[in-house]
Amino acid sequence: MNRIVVASGNKAKLREIGEIFKGYDVVSMQDAGFTGEIDETGETFEENALIKARAVHEKLHCAALADDSGLCVDYLGGAPGVHSARFCGRHGDDGANNRLLLQKLEGVPTEKRTAYFESCVALITEDGEEITASGRTYGRILEEAQGCGGFGYDPLFFSDELQKSFGLAAAQEKNAVSHRGKALAALAEKLRERGL
Repeated sequence: MNRIVVASGNKAKLREIGEIFKGYDVVSMQDAGFTGEIDETGETFEENALIKARAVHEKLHCAALADDSGLCVDYLGGAPGVHSARFCGRHGDDGANNRLLLQKLEGVPTEKRTAYFESCVALITEDGEEITASGRTYGRILEEAQGCGGFGYDPLFFSDELQKSFGLAAAQEKNAVSHRGKALAALAEKLRERGL
């Protein structure tokens, strides 16, 4: 296995995966010839990651990697969770998602604003073996945005490890502690154990 097709066209995500999976040819599904949308109908991050990886593997008959991730706020019972990208009802409207999150946490004290980002990555090898791994990074939700770096909920997420918001963190800082970085590192270790 020397080529991995990623079920994403996100350049930042592809770069992050490429940095961890050195020695592999990491390409986007679009560059590999996959067109169309993949419906994420799973109820967990792992289910959604597997749905995406299976769709690419079945169409292109190659090693396929996908991830699904989101923000889980303890006070909200784990919401927005798998619905993070469409929390406001529309997909990918970061501003509206952040405003809704702040609205739901209005008046909630700091100690009850704990949260974590979770990512699950799924790899399906050329011969169909399914391997998954997950990672989390912990923190809390700020009362207002700090910084404009990153994307999604990053400016509202105060990282326990960095002691600042992801919106203020440099990409390299965030990647060192991120949920996706941890999940990808765990997956890479599983591949090494299998000699892949």
